[in-house]
Amino acid sequence: MAAGSAVQVQVAGRDVRISSPDKIYFPDRGYTKLDVVNYYLAVGDGILRALRERPTTLQRFPEGIGGEMFFQKRVPQRGVPPWLETVKIAFPSGRTADELCPVDLAHVAWAAQMGTIVFHPWPVRRSDVDRPDELRIDLDPQPGTDFADAVAVAGHARAVLDELGWVGYPKTSGGRGVHIYIRIKPEWTFVEVRRAAIALAREIERRDPGLVTTRWWKEERGEKVFIDYNQMARDRTIACAYSLRANARATVSTPLTWDELPDVEPDDFDLRTVPERVATVGDPHAAIDDVAHDITPLLEWAERDAGDGEADLPYPPDYPKMPGEPKRVQPSRARP
Repeated sequence: MAAGSAVQVQVAGRDVRISSPDKIYFPDRGYTKLDVVNYYLAVGDGILRALRERPTTLQRFPEGIGGEMFFQKRVPQRGVPPWLETVKIAFPSGRTADELCPVDLAHVAWAAQMGTIVFHPWPVRRSDVDRPDELRIDLDPQPGTDFADAVAVAGHARAVLDELGWVGYPKTSGGRGVHIYIRIKPEWTFVEVRRAAIALAREIERRDPGLVTTRWWKEERGEKVFIDYNQMARDRTIACAYSLRANARATVSTPLTWDELPDVEPDDFDLRTVPERVATVGDPHAAIDDVAHDITPLLEWAERDAGDGEADLPYPPDYPKMPGEPKRVQPSRARP
């Protein structure tokens, strides 16, 4: 299909030029670049709630799914609109980058025009890029488990959050997993928030050790659901609420109510169905910014666990060696 002439869309009072609007981005479904742009405009309130004032890495597919893919962390210095806003962030290596910082829906439309399919925001706001305001629980089914198992583990997570008096907001990952987001006070460093995430994950694991694991090394996980605590390490991101996913079906990482979670399948939610859902039922995460929780109880659990011999867990392999971190080597390759 011919790419077609460029079109202009007006978003947030700005004109955003969409080149090659008929270019196919999802070949199996026939969805075009303009379909992707229109999808993000249709879920505008929800995607902005997830992205507003957050450093955001863009997962780009300039030729559509199946073509070249890359993660863009640095906004180019040339050829971008003068109104585009960025924020400087620092990676574990110490290097820095000026990342896209969406403040309105025009930023999202511009990114979609550039071939962005998936949005990966940091769990911080530009007002303090070193202190997260979002605690993310990533439930990742391992081989031999599936979405239903992740939903079961989400139920254990909900029980722990209820006991803390906290509110968690679940969503599909867009694949087989489940994500739970919790707003927290931006008063702690990435290291501290990651420790809190480990403590929370370990408490969930204790509720159902036959189904839940916090083991970093794949050879130790077995047929369980892995709680990926390292998603709270600096510069680790996951697809945000209402982000499309880079798969043939064009699924969406979709916010749900707790009552809905046991009765859905990830493929229920895609580029076509989610705008209709939002228009009908609204956004289940609409109240996510109303309350920010104090993670002190989780840090106290972390201290308790350390006293019981449960120390820190490995960081991702690209990180510098961190204080207190155990040996970063697969157990099968570890020397005595």
